[in-house]
Amino acid sequence: MGGILYGVGVGPGDPELITLKALRCIEGADILVLPAAAKEECHAYRIARNVCPHIEKKEVVCLPFPMSFDRQELADAHDQICRRIEAYLQADRTVAFLTIGDPSVYSTYSYIHKRVLGHGGRAQMISGVPSFCAAAAALSVPLAESGEQIHVIPASYETAEGESLAGTRIYMKSGKKLGRLKRILERESRTRELAVYCVENCGMENEKRTAGIESLDDASGYLTLVIVKETGQNV
Repeated sequence: MGGILYGVGVGPGDPELITLKALRCIEGADILVLPAAAKEECHAYRIARNVCPHIEKKEVVCLPFPMSFDRQELADAHDQICRRIEAYLQADRTVAFLTIGDPSVYSTYSYIHKRVLGHGGRAQMISGVPSFCAAAAALSVPLAESGEQIHVIPASYETAEGESLAGTRIYMKSGKKLGRLKRILERESRTRELAVYCVENCGMENEKRTAGIESLDDASGYLTLVIVKETGQNV
């Protein structure tokens, strides 16, 4: 495969947070791959288009990923998407796979990255600003100080074990699981004091920031992030 695949992180939502390297990679790509059914539905594409409007003239390939917990279904889909992308690489094309946030943090791109490398192809990740860093900046809250630990947790999976973790907890993509997370934090707050922050659609026009466990809302969207910090006090 003479072409190369780039997994390009475009940041959480604010077009001004796209790195110069990511912009240069997008502009130099022959093909843009989007993990969505249509480019109008792709957050990453809309973010990039705000700062690089001429990408609308580029060839765009939409390859939606299934939202499933079935491992075999996911593996089959990832294999099929990888074959599509490798066909472009075999034709010596430069492919930029756009992903929101950073391609190394819970990104669908990582599944394709590993497969292309495993098949002897060339693939490279282009770092983007992670949503939890942008959210902490928007809240003016430090994620960690001195010897504090940081734990990044996918909220779509089990969250109860997070109660035993010290320091700062970050729950990614919490939208549909906020009700469960809220109950867990309410129970935990009976024994220790917590500072809880929530940011929905960080860096986008409809960004929403709230504080307090009581503010967690089941109606929040998929791109909802929750930051939980210990205050160091027991109740």
